[in-house]
Amino acid sequence: MKKLLNTLFVTSEDAYLTLDGENVVVNREKQVTARFPLHALAGIISFSYAGASPALMGACAKRAVSLSFCTPRGRFLARTCGVSNGNVLLRRTQYRTADDPPQACRIARMMVFGKIYNARWSIERTCRDHAMRVDTETLKAASAKLKALLPQVQAETDSGSLRGLEGAGAAIYFDVFDRLILNHKDVFSFTGRSRRPPLDPCNALLSFAYSLLANDCAAALEAVGLDSYVGFLHTDRPGRQSLAADLMEELRPCFADRFVLSAVNLGRFSAKDFEVQENGAVYLSENARKTFLQGWQEKKREEIRHPYLEEKLSWGMVPYAQALLLARYLRGDLDDYPPFLWK
Repeated sequence: MKKLLNTLFVTSEDAYLTLDGENVVVNREKQVTARFPLHALAGIISFSYAGASPALMGACAKRAVSLSFCTPRGRFLARTCGVSNGNVLLRRTQYRTADDPPQACRIARMMVFGKIYNARWSIERTCRDHAMRVDTETLKAASAKLKALLPQVQAETDSGSLRGLEGAGAAIYFDVFDRLILNHKDVFSFTGRSRRPPLDPCNALLSFAYSLLANDCAAALEAVGLDSYVGFLHTDRPGRQSLAADLMEELRPCFADRFVLSAVNLGRFSAKDFEVQENGAVYLSENARKTFLQGWQEKKREEIRHPYLEEKLSWGMVPYAQALLLARYLRGDLDDYPPFLWK
């Protein structure tokens, strides 16, 4: 299993990254502000418009260090890639499977099953832990509806209908999401999912979490030799890492959403941590992004027991574990792709 190394988050909008020997150097206004040993990093995510030097990009590609660029608001822009060292036979199998609708749907339905299952258990966990503070009857009703979708997902053989079931599950889940928020409802009330741009503080947090999770999933898929741009649930689109979008679906409710809910309920953010643009878009401030990223990195180091592998591993390793399981299925080592099922 890949070792969980540090991820370097560069949050200053004017930071330019360069390479000095074996070190990543952060420069601002032509002055060196920090340096980090490259060998200690698993990835670098830059939220700066200034970019990075070609030498650093080459060094990251050579050492398999993921180097990703996002806007200061968290929207993914690009990742650097070197010469692919993935198993060519594995990728050829991935492409053939993606072009075979029944086979693609077989993998996609397991991912959708995992998403709906985990959404249900996120609701159930809130009912269990905070029964005296929430509308248990409404939440239990939503949980029952999600449970009823699971056998339909398992039986579905058409990709279009499967996406319809996924959308129905998401609608049920987000319809009660506001009831999972226990504190600071004056700031973080949730009336519906909005993105590109997010229109309220809660959606700003969710969008930022999803950007980070998508990047982690893309890095995991590339690390095991898969093509993160060719998916089974999400169709091909120029510039979209469709397989990363597939893989993150089952991890949204149990990792990204629960992280945001914990941060809000524990009071880690307040109204002053958000900036409202003229078009109504709401984004985290620079200091808030730093707080978010620090908590995200801490969350990734928390240990859990993987439900399929039955081994202890950190949350940060879950995307790698799922990417490995997907690769094993495509190679024929497993009868089905086992989604991550959380409780």
